[in-house]
Amino acid sequence: MCGIVGMVGNGPVNQEIYDALLLLQHRGQDSTGIATAESSGVFHMHKANGQVREAFRTRDMRALLGNIGLGHVRYATRGNASREEEAQPFYVNAPYGLVLVHNGNLTNTRELTDELFHRDRRHLNTNSDTELLVNVLANELQASITGIPLHADQVFEAVERVHERVEGSYAAIALVAGHGLLAFRDPFGIRPLILGVRRGDAGESDEWVVASESLVLENAGFEVVRDVAPGEAVFIDLDGVLHAKQCAKDPQLFPCSFEYVYLARPDSVMNGIAVYETRLRMGERLADTIAKYTPREAIDVVMPIPDSARPAAMQVARKLGIEYREGFYKNRYVGRTFIMPGQAERKKSVRQKLNAMPSEFAGKNVLLIDDSIVRGTTSKQIIQMARDAGAKSVTFASAAPPVRYPHVYGINMPSRHELVAHGRTIPEVAEELGCDYLVYQEVEDLRAAILEGSDIVDLDMSCFDGRYVTGTVSDEYLAWVEGSQQS
Repeated sequence: MCGIVGMVGNGPVNQEIYDALLLLQHRGQDSTGIATAESSGVFHMHKANGQVREAFRTRDMRALLGNIGLGHVRYATRGNASREEEAQPFYVNAPYGLVLVHNGNLTNTRELTDELFHRDRRHLNTNSDTELLVNVLANELQASITGIPLHADQVFEAVERVHERVEGSYAAIALVAGHGLLAFRDPFGIRPLILGVRRGDAGESDEWVVASESLVLENAGFEVVRDVAPGEAVFIDLDGVLHAKQCAKDPQLFPCSFEYVYLARPDSVMNGIAVYETRLRMGERLADTIAKYTPREAIDVVMPIPDSARPAAMQVARKLGIEYREGFYKNRYVGRTFIMPGQAERKKSVRQKLNAMPSEFAGKNVLLIDDSIVRGTTSKQIIQMARDAGAKSVTFASAAPPVRYPHVYGINMPSRHELVAHGRTIPEVAEELGCDYLVYQEVEDLRAAILEGSDIVDLDMSCFDGRYVTGTVSDEYLAWVEGSQQS
């Protein structure tokens, strides 16, 4: 999971891209980067480890010249989170010069690496699948062009062949030096990408933005045009003219369910589905399951694990008729523990991030609501914190179903052995976490909560149900990924 943004403006775009990355910081905290381009085709780029406010100094921003650019915040799913060389954007010098950012995870990296070396004669310098993607795009674009000028139909022809070669999930934005900005989305639409416009005044071109989440558009005064469709490519030239084409043979929309559970900010709308409203509906359905499996007398108060579980917890309390309280204070200067790069870092960060207030816990039977339980590291510590603060008993409820399978489409859950619910029954998970009762959302309830009122047919729920929507994820691949993580 990463956050990406691209802009084509009438003036310098460096500050607006920086502001957009601040809004997308929740999607990645390992590293960040911005690239801009002048109309002459000269690229300017700065990238570094750490968060946005740490990575860019005034001198860095002043050097990012140009009216077209893109940016990225990284949460590593492939490669090494500590290697600054693997921070995005990635650059190749031919054809024309390409800079690319990518959100997602490619699942045929072994095959692509071999093809790029033996067939395309391209050198890779990192283990990042984004470097693979930019080289595949560059190779196919080189094969499409017939002269110096670059036309939109040639760009779309290249993207068509990218779709034929690349497997997995990818929302990508690229700058083509001296020509424009390209954005495209995988044929299953697993990772989000939304398009916006700011209409130019008389004599001015329209300004465009593509980003991972709608809040970027709204904050900067852009009008939401639509989501980039699965398999679609959009190309915005230097005159601000939009070109779009469906580049996949059989596109289908299967958005990632975990975006709605945890990853996206609640004030975003993705694929026409409001994230906040989805989390409220998750709470409504979770309340029914809690009532079914937990004695009413075992709950005195309902408390959220801030922040993403708050909407669900509010609805659970309302529907069950139980008092809602805030028992944990969150330190907002510590990053999201789920996307910390290592397990030791996650363990250290939980108590730095949350503090339990004894006055809210003492002598009470508490029901804690979290958005999900993945590795169990955070949940186990939170349950102990509640007990240390004086809770009489602790019931723990997850607004998402048990995470039993690896997620290979851009979320760092590559190994079944890391998942606390893998190979365990719910009572066994409860014992491992140390809670008195444990309740999970039902898989079908989560699906219904996200899709209610939408015309989307289905979701990628692979980490919950083991069904990989691209149809290209084999047991051999999963074993290879797990082996790679352990090596």
